[in-house]
Amino acid sequence: MLRRDFLKGAAVMSAAGMVAPVMASAATTDVTTQYSAGGRRRFVMTQAYDVKPPMGSEGKVKLWIPLPENTEFQQLNKVEYKGNFDDAYITMDYSYGAKTLFVTWADSKKPMNLNVELDISTEDWEPAASGALKHYRTPTEIRYPEDVQRYLQPTTHIPTDGIVKTTADKIVGSETDPLKKAHKIYLWVSENMFRDNDVIGCGTGDVRTILESGKLSGKCTDINSVFVALARAAGIPAREMFGIRLGRGIKMGKYSSAFGSADEHNVAKESGGQHCRAMFFLAGFGWVPVDPADVTKMRLKEHKEHSAPEVQAVNEYLFGNWEMNWVGFNWARDFTLAPAPEQGALNNFGYPYAEVDGDPINFYDPKAFAYDYRSTEQL
Repeated sequence: MLRRDFLKGAAVMSAAGMVAPVMASAATTDVTTQYSAGGRRRFVMTQAYDVKPPMGSEGKVKLWIPLPENTEFQQLNKVEYKGNFDDAYITMDYSYGAKTLFVTWADSKKPMNLNVELDISTEDWEPAASGALKHYRTPTEIRYPEDVQRYLQPTTHIPTDGIVKTTADKIVGSETDPLKKAHKIYLWVSENMFRDNDVIGCGTGDVRTILESGKLSGKCTDINSVFVALARAAGIPAREMFGIRLGRGIKMGKYSSAFGSADEHNVAKESGGQHCRAMFFLAGFGWVPVDPADVTKMRLKEHKEHSAPEVQAVNEYLFGNWEMNWVGFNWARDFTLAPAPEQGALNNFGYPYAEVDGDPINFYDPKAFAYDYRSTEQL
């Protein structure tokens, strides 16, 4: 069994072209009954995999694929999967409940193909735009539900002490209102951080390293993880949600294609569309969506200054709102999948993850793991 330290804790892989699966077995799981509601969008995402073992690895192959969480703003209606696998079933981890399609092949020497189809419904999550957030008043006594309290705690990549705490204290100053503190942190992150397209995947979200380096840059996981860590350090529960874009933006698309696009047939090629978002919790209200990382992405793509009116419009919208041409998989961070990989804990689970005899597939090599993601909006 090979051990590669640079792969430990990673859940990132490279994408390649479309693969032609060999169908030998199939399964369908109805997650919920089909439904429709006013204002909702529906997407069908197809995922095609052609798993290849790293050089020198052979034996049993295990593949973990993240599946969408069911929430007020999205629903996984149906999952279908077929291929020449030996076993496949849906499971979830014991810590965060991250939903997973777990697939195995007994022998890595034979072709390993898999097709997955996800039927997804979404609805824009807009507590700010709807006016609900405007009327929020902080309770006299702030209490957080038990399942929310964990999002005040540090993890390996989300520390809350040292430079993180010092930075959070400087940003919020004497402010005590949780909503106003969260807004100050959001504005600081969206204005002071910038997107670096040279970063692999979505970034590692190593907050302490980012702040100590003084180079406030990265991709979506880096930028939104900084928001999450600073919010926790300021006493506000916060978490990332790892997911993927599904198609064109309608509300946000008028400002930039950075937020998602599709062709004339409403098909979006999303093999590289993984995107991390963030949210924070207000006592007596619930979770509130934010996405400072997409502000930085739009600035870079459109070559705009932060002060530009278009950027400020996006900056305002993305505090308290998400346009749901995106689907979130889970908010798991620094955790162990179930069944547990031999390489141990993962940083996050926004990308599929695979091991061959315990050796993770090298995500730096686009030929090592071929997969193709396509999403078609159902109009």
